[in-house]
Amino acid sequence: MRPRITVITIGVDDLETSVRFYRDGLGLATEGIIGTEFEHGAVAFFDLQHGLRLALFGREDIARDAGIAATARSATEFTLGHNVASEQDVDAVMRQAIDAGARLVKPAQKTFWGGYAGYFQDPDDHLWEVVFNPALIPDD
Repeated sequence: MRPRITVITIGVDDLETSVRFYRDGLGLATEGIIGTEFEHGAVAFFDLQHGLRLALFGREDIARDAGIAATARSATEFTLGHNVASEQDVDAVMRQAIDAGARLVKPAQKTFWGGYAGYFQDPDDHLWEVVFNPALIPDD
C-alpha cells in the first residue's frame, strides 16, 4: 500500500451543526452539505492542503455504509493534529476554536519534547491538538 491518504472522514451526530463549526467557526472551505438526495448519503467535504480533504459524515450513516453496529463516542480513538508555525499561532487557533464552540481540553503549554501544544474537542468530541513543533514547521 502506498501512503496516499486523501480523505479523513469523521462521524458526527448533527451534520449541520458540525458544518457550521468547521466552516463558520474555524474558517475551513466547503461547498456545504452534498448528497442529501441519497438516503444515508449526506456528507460535507473541506479542502485542507495538497489534495487532502476532511469529510463529515453522520455516525449512523458510517455504521450503515460499513455494515457494522454504531458504537459510543470515544475521544481517544484518534486525534487530529494541526501544526502551526509559532506558539502565538497555537494560541490564536485555540482561541478561534473556543470562540467557535469547541471545548477546551488542555490549555496550550510547553511540552516535554520542546514544543508548545493544546487540545480542544469539536462539537462531536473529536480531539484536536494544535501544536508548534520546531522540527515540523509548516511551509505556509
